[in-house]
Amino acid sequence: MKVSELLGERYKDRVSDIESQNLMTRGGYIKQVGNGIYSLLPPAKRIQNKIEAILRQEMDRIDGQEVLFPVAMPASLWQSSGRWESVGKELLRFKDRSGADMVLGMTHEEAAVHMAMNIAGTYQKYPFMIYQIQTKFRDEPRARGGLIRVREFTMKDAYSFHTSQKDLERYYKRCYRAYERIYARAGIPEVVAVASDSGMMGGKVSHEFMLLTDIGEDTIVLCPECGYRANMEAAECIVHNDGSREAAPLQKIATYENKTIEEVCSFLHSTAKESCKAVVYQRNADDSYVLVFIRGDLEVNETKLRNYLKAEVHPAVEIDHVGLVAGSIGPVGLPENITVVYDRSLEGTRNLICGANEEGYHYTGLNMDRDVPGATYVDAAKAVAGGVCPKCGKHSLVVKNGIEVGNIFQLGRRYTEAMGMTYDDEKGNRVNPIMGCYGIGVGRLMASVCEEHHDQYGPIWPITIAPWQIEICALRSDQPQVRETAEGLYTSLTEQGFEVLYDDRPVSAGFMFSDADLLGCPLRLIVSPKTLGRGVVEMVSRDKSLKEDVTLENALPRAREAVAAMYAAINAQVPESL
Repeated sequence: MKVSELLGERYKDRVSDIESQNLMTRGGYIKQVGNGIYSLLPPAKRIQNKIEAILRQEMDRIDGQEVLFPVAMPASLWQSSGRWESVGKELLRFKDRSGADMVLGMTHEEAAVHMAMNIAGTYQKYPFMIYQIQTKFRDEPRARGGLIRVREFTMKDAYSFHTSQKDLERYYKRCYRAYERIYARAGIPEVVAVASDSGMMGGKVSHEFMLLTDIGEDTIVLCPECGYRANMEAAECIVHNDGSREAAPLQKIATYENKTIEEVCSFLHSTAKESCKAVVYQRNADDSYVLVFIRGDLEVNETKLRNYLKAEVHPAVEIDHVGLVAGSIGPVGLPENITVVYDRSLEGTRNLICGANEEGYHYTGLNMDRDVPGATYVDAAKAVAGGVCPKCGKHSLVVKNGIEVGNIFQLGRRYTEAMGMTYDDEKGNRVNPIMGCYGIGVGRLMASVCEEHHDQYGPIWPITIAPWQIEICALRSDQPQVRETAEGLYTSLTEQGFEVLYDDRPVSAGFMFSDADLLGCPLRLIVSPKTLGRGVVEMVSRDKSLKEDVTLENALPRAREAVAAMYAAINAQVPESL
């Protein structure tokens, strides 16, 4: 490909604080069509093709069979699984010309079960895995960061079917390792797997693969001491309270206009850790109230709360009409007919400050065992930095941000039972198979690699997914010797099977190198009157680790060696498959 013929322009002006979006827009990789919807220009499409090739190779390696599900599906599929009602506005619903309800697929569990139930009626067909690479649409309310969070996206999603939990767990490990291989082959072995909440997907066991980065929207809880890793939504919050202090009496104190935890604790010369705060929610289904009591220095983990209640909730707005006093809600003397949840950070606590359920008053000396007898405690809090690790028990937790670049779930029988998929087991009984599912967003993976590997000038693409392996920069291409040498190299490298980008434009060196940095090819060959005067070509790697002059006769074999070394460096970090 000659740069003079390459579709797309490159420019200097910043477009975003998120570097991958900034560089991929400036570099002519992506063009926004609408909110969270992008067209891919040739460099990005070439990268996507290479990522998809890696995905296919790794899925085939673990016995996957590629299929293709439709993007548009009848609502009846989603109604049969129950997700037509349970999934919110992220699922794009519409009517076709005959008035039938339809959806655009944001995920394809229903389509996978629908396909499999017609072809796997006996235990002899199991286990098997089917996968696709397909366009999906999720009506994401917070599209941001270019390809990091979009509404329309390309995804590799796979679905495995098993006759036993043990067989699912064995395959789950194979897919877990395949994902580690995928990220290493794509040039980001830094990705870590964390335990996660299954959310709308269902199932009890799931993992998310995270690239730790400051711009990530997901919050990850890590323990450097033992290797514990979990998404904040799933991370256990362990609190050790000191129950040895002598219990003080419960006393009502006037706190006047002070209402927030910070104001009340400051007024009473105490700390948030020595207080009990209330957070009020309402169930989405019927607007009934849910009151969560938690230690004042902690925050409610809404995912844990939803899982405990088995219901979707939202923060309450109006509470006066149910007998709750904003800024002074406490666990003593509550009105009836409100669901109350006590976080386990309060278990065994003494001498806390809490609301008195009366305007302008709070209690001191709250003793949960004495003043709220029979309370049931659940884990409803967010883990915190410096908190107790659930695995090793040390106060060693750290909290970081990350981009989710893949996920895997042990779904169990949720979908096969709901949709009536069965097979005949060895005894002739009709049994629901057990499922797993495994997803990777292609565009997000591309953007994540850019986010991890760039400098101030542009992306530094790993050789395995780079749009082109080598770029030839012909400085002063208007001079015959430069043009003939550069074109000769271009022809020879292309004939040898290399992917070569040739900048043949009569532009300044600064302009050409700026574009080359934005295009991010791993290896660059520079031909100019100056280098030819020395009988050499300058060879430079995009990451600046290599810079040398090579003779014209040695340019082709030396380029081959350099490219091979780049592949070898990546392959050395790829683990063995299971």
